[in-house]
Amino acid sequence: MSSAATTTVRPRPAVRVARLAVAAVLAAVGALAAPPAAAQAAANPYERGPAPTVALLEASRGPFATASQTVSSLSVTGFGGGVIYYPTSTSEGTFGAVAISPGYTAAWSSLSWLGPRIASHGFVVIGIETNSRLDQPDSRGRQLLAALDYLVERSTVRSRIDASRLAVAGHSMGGGGSLEAAISRPSLQAAVPLAPWNLDKTWSDLQVPTLIIGGESDSVAPVSSHSEPFYTSIPASAEKAYLELNGASHFFPQTVNTPTARQTVAWLKRFVDDDTRYEQFLCPGPSGSAIQEYRNTCPSA
Repeated sequence: MSSAATTTVRPRPAVRVARLAVAAVLAAVGALAAPPAAAQAAANPYERGPAPTVALLEASRGPFATASQTVSSLSVTGFGGGVIYYPTSTSEGTFGAVAISPGYTAAWSSLSWLGPRIASHGFVVIGIETNSRLDQPDSRGRQLLAALDYLVERSTVRSRIDASRLAVAGHSMGGGGSLEAAISRPSLQAAVPLAPWNLDKTWSDLQVPTLIIGGESDSVAPVSSHSEPFYTSIPASAEKAYLELNGASHFFPQTVNTPTARQTVAWLKRFVDDDTRYEQFLCPGPSGSAIQEYRNTCPSA
């Protein structure tokens, strides 16, 4: 062994060529097995945050630190102001944005827990105040779109937003308004109506990926006459899902609700960020004692 350590043996040309050929093959196999990070990033430039887990989605906050700012009704047009929540770091790039409307007679404060929770997973969120607390769904839909326009055109956080990746959500008449907004602006990437209420039961023209979450015991917007027919009427080509919460009333979004947060974030990540890592939470979907029913079109990557 000692002589081998001090003696240099030059391989014959044929042996050297063979070794080089083997090394080239191994390098090629390695490249196929583990693509460079740059190539992986190029496959999905909108992917944000670490690989998702159930624990991450069910935690009170996601991986991004957030801040917030109040928007005065005097500084905007088309809606009544509200609160913006946003990730404090842009080291991973810009973010998709979501506008959320409260329900009939309600203020944004009734849903405010959703703002920082969604934002902490890598979104800019605006929880709106409506022009009037008595506004109907069609008006709330227009106000959601006005809020998105404000976010990307005039807000102080506009540089953090990718204007091509926008979504809407809302509770009750705000949920009905999110359906109206999705019909009016098919370029939206996602809609999440929560216990939605709307006199229109047919949404066959809707093409925006839509997650509807309803409460089994909702007596204000019963799922049998609101959430379920809404879901059924949306074409499968739009991508859709329906989650019904076991025993939940109409007001389940007004307190912290983990199944609602988990599915909402997973839906937004999958369709706003085009992040297929979250598909595992949509197919086959949630189960357990909190879930009464789950249906979906099971998107494919």
